[in-house]
Amino acid sequence: MLLKDKHIILGVTGSIAAYKIASLASMLKKQQADITVVMTKNATNFINPITFESLTGNKCLVDTFDRNFEFQVEHVSLAKRTDVFLVAPASANVIAKAAHGIADDMLTTTLLACQCPKIVAPAMNTRMYQNPVVQDNIGLLKKYGMEVISPGNGYLACGDTGEGKMPEPEVLYEAIVRALTTKDLTGKKVLVTAGPTQEKLDPVRYISNHSTGKMGYAIALAAVRRGADVTLVSGKTNLQAPAGVRLVPVISAADMAEAVKTAATEQDIIIKAAAVADYRPAQTADEKMKKKDGELSIALERTEDILAWLGAHRREGQILCGFSMETEHLLENSRAKLEKKKIDMIVANSLRQEGAGFGADTNVVTLLTKEGTEELPLLSKEEVADRLLDRLLEAIS
Repeated sequence: MLLKDKHIILGVTGSIAAYKIASLASMLKKQQADITVVMTKNATNFINPITFESLTGNKCLVDTFDRNFEFQVEHVSLAKRTDVFLVAPASANVIAKAAHGIADDMLTTTLLACQCPKIVAPAMNTRMYQNPVVQDNIGLLKKYGMEVISPGNGYLACGDTGEGKMPEPEVLYEAIVRALTTKDLTGKKVLVTAGPTQEKLDPVRYISNHSTGKMGYAIALAAVRRGADVTLVSGKTNLQAPAGVRLVPVISAADMAEAVKTAATEQDIIIKAAAVADYRPAQTADEKMKKKDGELSIALERTEDILAWLGAHRREGQILCGFSMETEHLLENSRAKLEKKKIDMIVANSLRQEGAGFGADTNVVTLLTKEGTEELPLLSKEEVADRLLDRLLEAIS
């Protein structure tokens, strides 16, 4: 679990967006985080503290002088064991207090005592958010090392449309994970390929495969969380590129080859997780091919082997990793690919193995290098991505 045993404080202020934090608390709890919610008194007008206590299993704190606790300076003891503090929604009032060191309630007192990473997600009326005073206060928060998540633009509870909408719980969750992730790839450029390619047959039809892109997108997400400058070259998928990743959309194997070649020279690590078509139609029809009686044969020609090209044109110090999906002779075929293409690692998985293959949220892989073989157990694709990056980092050092 990414957040297992991490202590997270969620600071909730008086805003209609406070209800969204219930979903965030649930997401964090599923990752086995230890969550404490600290609310301002105004926040309790929008959501009941009991809701958070039910979701987190911990008492929700509102009163600085709550006598239900053992005798201790609660805001200080809480601050000492906190790994990250998120204030969301953050009202203009609490932002002003935090910017100027005012601590007059449980939330602002605890925030001031914390020395962990602090994240603030403003949520308010557009006119308030754009007020120069509020913008100056936000600038002060950044100056003091706090991360400020820009609000969304849309329809607000007051009826106005514009800036000020609090980001969705998924965005806040990702900000917490990134704050808690070691930035051991800072300064490194990583290129990841993902998803299927589509090889056009006519204006209506194409040849492709069952890849969903989940593994490649998980690798890109893990790399950007760890501080890398990430380029994601992706075939068509239903996935949204992780925030902070440079997305290069492609369609065909030829498109992907061109995109990879263009970016390859400056990359420190290249991970080829895409399911690239080995063959494409030798001829493409300009009009839709009409159905006729009898059989139809389609002549196919080879596409360019992108991984082989990378192995032949790699620059000194560059690390190359490929993927190998097999239905038989997994290790033998994968090791042959490793040697033939002159790369550093092959991630092998079998389509026949339960929990692996296309579309799943888990994977079962074997990491093959010149030095040896490491079989990983059934893991989430995010966990596989982190294990993979760990090994590639070892190859760099």
